[in-house]
Amino acid sequence: MIYRHCIAPPRAYTQFSHDIIRHPRLSSDAVRLLTWQLSLPQGTRESLSRTAERANIGACAFTRAKRQLKDEGFVHERRVQGPGGHWVTQQLVSNVPLSAAEAAKLLARMPVAPPPQVAPSPGNPTAGERTGRLADGLPYGDTYRDTHNQPPEPPDDAPDAPAPAKAPEAPPTPKTPQAQVVHEGREDHEDGRSESPTPHLEEARGLAASYRELDPALRTIPRAMHAELTDLSARWLAAGHPPAAIRAHILRNLPDGDTRVHRPGGLLRYLLTEVPPVPPAPASPPPRNAPPHTPQEHPGLSTRLATLRECEGDHVQATLFRPTGEEPLCPACTARTTTVPG
Repeated sequence: MIYRHCIAPPRAYTQFSHDIIRHPRLSSDAVRLLTWQLSLPQGTRESLSRTAERANIGACAFTRAKRQLKDEGFVHERRVQGPGGHWVTQQLVSNVPLSAAEAAKLLARMPVAPPPQVAPSPGNPTAGERTGRLADGLPYGDTYRDTHNQPPEPPDDAPDAPAPAKAPEAPPTPKTPQAQVVHEGREDHEDGRSESPTPHLEEARGLAASYRELDPALRTIPRAMHAELTDLSARWLAAGHPPAAIRAHILRNLPDGDTRVHRPGGLLRYLLTEVPPVPPAPASPPPRNAPPHTPQEHPGLSTRLATLRECEGDHVQATLFRPTGEEPLCPACTARTTTVPG
């Protein structure tokens, strides 16, 4: 059971219909927005958005409440063009539902006031002091010097036409009788382009054509890159690298088998751009009269392992021993052979 106690306010109150407060299709935000607008003093021109801001109604809730009020006929809105071409939005809020025709008659009686305009001050200039141009200015000094796009020269009959200052002409460079200069097997032309070394050109062409057969990932090399790969290969050959070393360098730097090469031509260009120095020649082979167990026979092994030899006797697995001479058997096999009667 609920009890109610109401005291009639002596001032600052508004009478509302129960149809507004108990409307079944208006949300609480729509009812608050409508009652707030109806409680404003006569002649107040406060927009619905300003009312929603003062009533702490969010943007989405305001849009939904305004749509409900327009659907039920409590709010009507239109845009008209006033004096001076300015467009004005008129909003009509009523305490009873109105049709579109009824709202149009009421809005037609409302005057369309133009927006306020601020007249300029009578001063000349209006405000502040004159300043120079902040942009699009010319640099200090002679603008005709070191300028490629010079303005056209004025005609001779133009009065008081200043003659443009011309840049001093550079002294002509004496030309050599030869059109090209050869440096270390490379031809440099006057226009700065260079040609590949001619001694290795044919070999480089064959080497570049064989790159497709090195790996399946290189079979899709564009044929348009054959000339570029030929020049890169010629540089490697001119530096002293044999073709086998170039192929080994490419195969050593290819990605794993699971990695797909999308641009094999670009990969080869990257691998052949920098030419490393030629590695030093390997050490001279050992002399013929050196024993087979000397360290020179196996340069990749350590000194301790290079002096060992595999026994030629009957063993389950390979057995190494350090010989004292040219004996092919280890001490155990030698002792076993000498103790067995013949």
